[in-house]
Amino acid sequence: MLLGGGFSTDPDALLDDYALGLAGRDRARVCFLPTASGDSAAYVERFHAAFGDRAEATHLPLFSREPGDLREVLLAQDVIYAGGGNTANALALWRLHGVDEALAEAYAAGVLLCGISAGAICWFEAALTDSFGGADVLRDGLGLLAGSACPHYDGEALRRPAYEAAVGSGALPGGWGIDDGVAALFTGGELTEVVSRAPGAQLRRVEPAGDGGVVTTVPLAARPLP
Repeated sequence: MLLGGGFSTDPDALLDDYALGLAGRDRARVCFLPTASGDSAAYVERFHAAFGDRAEATHLPLFSREPGDLREVLLAQDVIYAGGGNTANALALWRLHGVDEALAEAYAAGVLLCGISAGAICWFEAALTDSFGGADVLRDGLGLLAGSACPHYDGEALRRPAYEAAVGSGALPGGWGIDDGVAALFTGGELTEVVSRAPGAQLRRVEPAGDGGVVTTVPLAARPLP
């Protein structure tokens, strides 16, 4: 599930509550992956403050690796929540530690994978990222979802034009522009629901439309959250 918000950015818990509701348990087991932020202690504290009273909340550090089987930890979860930060760095460390393989196994087993920003685009084959200091193409995502994605589609001025240019030129495959305030649920690799905590926030399907770098952008209706 792609989150255009959550505990790290929003003044409310609507998107996080939506994610927990999908777990189907009174106290879901939720593991936070703070890798993209360099295992930021403040980020981890905010996660536990947001989830500790309503879920079995844990986090998985990689910069100060603790004893234990990473695969066992991840497969025991109902929800795995990837944080924002540097997508390329997170992917590199996950591959180094075998987290990428454990995430793929968890996905196949029905664990809900979700995240914001870097934690939203990492699941795709490719993405538009600021991991390298600008709006750049990243082609080595985890590949659990087909195509590409771009976060902060309406929240950062350079994101939308850069993503549409990359899709139009063929540098990125077609995919999804994720507004801040939106959550998109994929089931079996297919989009099954879009919800929003912010009026007007949308998920957009972006596809190349012939020569000349032209793209088609189709907004998808989102169900407003209470």
